[in-house]
Amino acid sequence: MTRELFRFKGGVHPPDHKAESNGRPIHPAPIPRQLVIPLRQHIGNPAKPVVKVGETVRTGQLIAAADGTISAAVHASSSGTVVAIEPRTLPHASGLPDLCIVIDTDGRDEWGERTPLDYRAMPAADLRMKLRDMGLAGLGGAVFPSAVKLDAGPAQVCPTLILNGGECEPWITCDDVLMRHHADDILHGVAIMRHLLGSTLVLVGIEDNKPEALAAMREAVARQDFAVEVVAVPSLYPGGGAKQMIETLTGKQVPSGKLSTDIGIQVFNVGTAHALARAVHHGEPMIERLVTVTGHVLRPQNFRVRIGTPMQALIDLAGDREGATGVLMGGPMMGIPMPGTQVPVIKATNCLLVQSRALFPAPPAALPCIRCTRCADACPAELQPQELFRFAKAGDFGRAQEYHLFDCIECGCCTYVCPSHIPLVEYYRYGKSEIWAREREKRAADLARERHEFRQFRLEREKVEKAEKLAAKAAASRALAAQDPAKRAEQAADVPAATQPAAPAADTGEVDAKKAIIAAALARSQAKKAEAAPKNTEQLSPEQQQAIDEIEARRAKIRELARKPLESETE
Repeated sequence: MTRELFRFKGGVHPPDHKAESNGRPIHPAPIPRQLVIPLRQHIGNPAKPVVKVGETVRTGQLIAAADGTISAAVHASSSGTVVAIEPRTLPHASGLPDLCIVIDTDGRDEWGERTPLDYRAMPAADLRMKLRDMGLAGLGGAVFPSAVKLDAGPAQVCPTLILNGGECEPWITCDDVLMRHHADDILHGVAIMRHLLGSTLVLVGIEDNKPEALAAMREAVARQDFAVEVVAVPSLYPGGGAKQMIETLTGKQVPSGKLSTDIGIQVFNVGTAHALARAVHHGEPMIERLVTVTGHVLRPQNFRVRIGTPMQALIDLAGDREGATGVLMGGPMMGIPMPGTQVPVIKATNCLLVQSRALFPAPPAALPCIRCTRCADACPAELQPQELFRFAKAGDFGRAQEYHLFDCIECGCCTYVCPSHIPLVEYYRYGKSEIWAREREKRAADLARERHEFRQFRLEREKVEKAEKLAAKAAASRALAAQDPAKRAEQAADVPAATQPAAPAADTGEVDAKKAIIAAALARSQAKKAEAAPKNTEQLSPEQQQAIDEIEARRAKIRELARKPLESETE
C-alpha cells in the first residue's frame, strides 16, 4: 500500500547540482598534523575541558565533558599531545574566537578502550547519559544533543519516528552517499531510537532524486526484524526541513512555538542514526563525519573527516583551483560564509561549498520592495516575509514577533524569489539577534533589580531585628526597676557592672539601680584588694616607690570620681 503524501505550502526548485559529487565513493581524509577541536559544537552549554596542556591523549578519549543537560561531550579525534587550550577562530560568519583544544597528532591514531553498549539491558536514562558523554549530536544542521531528543518526555513514548534523508539543499550529497553505502548501520541506529522512544511507526523520507539511496535503504529494511516504511517524497526545497518532512509524510503541522514531540513525532537525520549505531555497537564516540566538498574544486566528492581538521586540507584533497571567492559551510540557500579556510571541521559541517564568480555571481544591488508577495507565496512557514522585512528594517521588533518572526526557518526561499534582490533572510537574522540581545539585557536588569530589592529587604529586616532587641533590653530594664530596692540591690551585687542594662537617666528607679550596681562593684573591689595584700614592700628603691605612689594616686582619683553623684541627680 502506497502512503498518502501531503503538500506543504511554498517551496522552490533551485538547480540541485547533486551529480557533481555523488558519483564518487567515500574517501577517508588523512589525519592532519594538528587538530583544533572547539568545545562549542552543539546547541546548549559548551563542554568543559578535562585535560591539561602537555597531556597525551588517545583517539576517542574524552577531552571535554558535557556541562548540563543540554550539552554534549567532546573527544580527541586522533592520538597525540594537547599543546594548547585557547581561543581559536570558529567556523562562524562572525569570525569570533572561542575556546578550543589543540592536539598535535602523533600519526599512530591509537584508540583508547572502546566498550560497546547493551542498550536493551540498560535503563533508558543511563543510556541517554552515556550517549551524551559520547558526544552524540544531530548531524542534520541544528546539532541538537541527541540524548535530549531521545527522551520521550512525561508520556514515555513517541508514537512516530521519522528518519530524514531528504537532503533538499543544492550541492550537498553526504546523506545520499551515506545511505547508499551504510544503510544497514543507519537502520541499526533506528532500532536504538525506536527502543528509547517506544515508537510504533517508523518512516524514512528520502527525496525522489536519490534513487540509489532509496533502493539501498529498501534492501536494508528487508533484512531488519522490525517494520520500517521507506517513502520517496517529492524533490522540493525545503522539503528536507523537519517540519516540512513531518507535514509531507503525515499531513500534521507542528504548532507555532511547539515541538514535534508535542504531536507525538520525533525526527532524526540519517547521519545521526549512523553515528548512534557506531557509538552503541562499536563504542565509538562522535569524532568524525561525512563532508561534501564541492563547487569550485577539481574533484567534488565526499570525505570521511575527523572533527578538528582544517577546511583547507579538504579543499586541497578535492583539488584547489584559482579564482575561489569564498567558502560556505552548507549549501547556497542556508550556508554560512567562512572567515577563512583554516577554521576546523565541526559536527555541524555537512558541506564545504567553494564559491567562484562564475558559479555564484555577486547579487545585484537591492531595490525597494514592490509588494509583489512572491516571498509570501514561497514561504514554507506560511509567514508574511514582506511585513517581517519592513518591521525588522524599521527596528519594530515587537511587531515582528507578533508576525511570528521566530517561526522563520531561514530557508532563503523568500530571498531566492525576490525580484528586488532584497537579502530578506539577513534582515530576519538581524531582527532575531536584536531581540535575543534585548532579552539578555532585560534578564540582566531583572536580576540586578531582584538583587537590589533583596538587599533592601535584608537591611530593613536587620533594622527591625535591632529595634526588637533594643525594645526587649529596655523592657528588661524597666522590669528590674519595678522590683523592690532590697531585691534589686541583691541582684545588682550578683551581676557585674559591665553586664547591667542601660536605662534612661530620667527614671529615678533606674538611677537607684545604677547606684546599687556601683556600690556593689566597689565592695567587690575592696574585698579583692584586702585579699591581695601587697608583698615584698620592704626595701624599695626610689624608682619603685615612685611608681607605687603614682598608681595609688590614680586609684584615689578613681575612688573620688566613683563617689561623686551622677549627672542625672544634679539635673
